[in-house]
Amino acid sequence: METILKCENLCKTFGKKQILKNVSLQIEEGDILGFIGPNGAGKTTTIKLILGLQGITSGKVTINGYDIEKEFTKAIEKVGAIVENPDMYMYLTGYENLKLVANMYKGITQSKIDEVVKLVKLENRINDKVSKYSLGMRQRLGIAQAILHSPKLLILDEPTNGLDPEGIKEMRELLIELAQKQKMAILISSHNLAELDNFCNKVCIIKNGEVIETSEIEKIKKTNNINYEIIQIENTENIKEIIKEAIILDEKHFKIKIEKDEVPELVVKLVKNNIRVFGIKEEEKTLEDAFFEKTGGNVIE
Repeated sequence: METILKCENLCKTFGKKQILKNVSLQIEEGDILGFIGPNGAGKTTTIKLILGLQGITSGKVTINGYDIEKEFTKAIEKVGAIVENPDMYMYLTGYENLKLVANMYKGITQSKIDEVVKLVKLENRINDKVSKYSLGMRQRLGIAQAILHSPKLLILDEPTNGLDPEGIKEMRELLIELAQKQKMAILISSHNLAELDNFCNKVCIIKNGEVIETSEIEKIKKTNNINYEIIQIENTENIKEIIKEAIILDEKHFKIKIEKDEVPELVVKLVKNNIRVFGIKEEEKTLEDAFFEKTGGNVIE
């Protein structure tokens, strides 16, 4: 699989303050990478370095095989991005906004504009003024502007900010389609961890300017061997007399923090005490759980 974006040991200092320390990450085609971290962790700075909006103190960014500093034009050619709010003219129609963006690139045809409008599901409203659009529609128009030139890399900073549940669902479906069907590599910086959990396949966690973990999302959620197991029994009324560490969930379920290889012993103990066990399942860890566990914090940007 082709590597679209590669950041190697990125460092950034402002005066004497080091903002980024050896940040490395990479994204292959079809990947959706969630870029997460506490307030001031260095996410926006990293994105600005990737896009060439700020100078790199040391390290290297390669996009589609081109160095962002040495071959900026070629590196940035196949990149689409929305950092903060997408820029658009409110008094023009959605279509007129897209036409303006199309004029900045070579060879974007009428049929290409129509194809992108259909992809972001704005066919019915593309000739309305943007001032009449909902926030979700403006976000979709912003993505249409960003993908008009068929980029290989799409970078989004807080794409679901301010969206209602319906807008978030539409955004999720659109991004999955871009990754799967168009083979786009997508980097998303967001504080909405529950949402990223639904559509990212990889995650990079940054804290105090350093990457503390980068991996597939499922691996990140299962890195700790000690997990909570949920045990279903006949009645939990007296369970704490037998299992002191039990956390009662309801009259038939309790959970306990335990290592995988200790589960059989727990079952034996329950059976010996005449407690019938109906089921055992591992409590699913969310991305949010994994994030707080790894950052030791409770602040998300």
